[in-house]
Amino acid sequence: MRILLSTYGSRGDVEPVVALGERLQALGAEVRVSVPGDEEFAALCARAGVELVPAFAPVREWVKEMTRRRASESPKDVAALISGQAAEILARQYDTLMAAAEGCDAVVACGLFPSCAAARLVAGQRHMRYILATFCPIWLPSAHNRPHEYPGHPLPAGVTDNRLLWETDIATKNALFGQAINSWRASLGLPAVENVRDYVYGDPVLLACDPALGPWLPSDLTDARQTGAWILADERPLPDGLEAFLEAGPPPVYVGFGSIAVAKEAGRAAIEAVRAKGRRTVIARGWAELGLTDDRDDCFAVGDVNQQALFRRVAAVMHHGGAGTTVAAARAGAPQLVVPQIGDQPYWARRVAELGIGAAHDGPVPTAGSLSAAMETALAPETRIRASEVARSVRADGAAVAAKLLIEMFGRA
Repeated sequence: MRILLSTYGSRGDVEPVVALGERLQALGAEVRVSVPGDEEFAALCARAGVELVPAFAPVREWVKEMTRRRASESPKDVAALISGQAAEILARQYDTLMAAAEGCDAVVACGLFPSCAAARLVAGQRHMRYILATFCPIWLPSAHNRPHEYPGHPLPAGVTDNRLLWETDIATKNALFGQAINSWRASLGLPAVENVRDYVYGDPVLLACDPALGPWLPSDLTDARQTGAWILADERPLPDGLEAFLEAGPPPVYVGFGSIAVAKEAGRAAIEAVRAKGRRTVIARGWAELGLTDDRDDCFAVGDVNQQALFRRVAAVMHHGGAGTTVAAARAGAPQLVVPQIGDQPYWARRVAELGIGAAHDGPVPTAGSLSAAMETALAPETRIRASEVARSVRADGAAVAAKLLIEMFGRA
């Protein structure tokens, strides 16, 4: 059996897919992984021993290009910008995946909606099995949660019935993505679909997040199979300089915002807040290219690093609330301070607070004062005790569970 795994997004979208590919290969499947061809993602694929078929563009280059276009063009309706970008992603990703899918029996799609739409179209043309996977419960229709609110398409005021709101979500996705999908279908001689959301989602859907952190409550609106988070084991040693820094004093606070381009002021505020608590800092450069603010010896800057090893040795993890970082800190038993920015990050911040394993920052723009206040909770002894308790319930076998399930599903006639 040959399976194509596809995603387009940042590391939080890519690393779980690579982890799934590794587990599928361990069960005897042939795997191709189509992800952005950024150097860090090529390294992930090499580490896992899976075949990389680069997506239509490296994601960091794509983000920079979209930022440049927005700055150079006259102001437009945000929804129109989203629709235009979606059409371009779909068209370019379709060509990539059509070639990558040669000889494949099935495709698993994750990441941006238009990229998944391209995979869905390719599956139809290639007569392949198709399934979509997502990393957070909020993306799936359920009476237990509200839909994500898209720019230019606010949820109707005063409506509290989640079922009605998910009906609105169908109209929103039709407005944002329907023209791109149905225009492409027309070019293939296919009829239009009336509900592009359900067409792309398919049935069932895999939910690749940990049940303790992001539980899925049964819903008649979505047949979701929760597998647990897809985690790629990391055996890399920590850099010598970081190892020496850790050994030279008490556990530091890790600060990192991943692929989120937060203002450099956020890094300075974080270091200031950590120092105010008498703690040292390990700061991850990330896409925001954060770094040291002075030459004092209480801070250490890192690039790509083994979080699984590092998070076991820190006092707390301050981060943006990506699904991958949240589960990595939770598995390590590290208290968290989440500064959510976009997408599913507010959900993970809320869950961290609800579970008592850390603090959720109030809003996306941190100051030294606001971070210092939130750190009171994150660094409290009872928070570390609770984080250690929850760590014992976080599963590490999600990718293996998903791989076995997919082999069974795709193996059926």
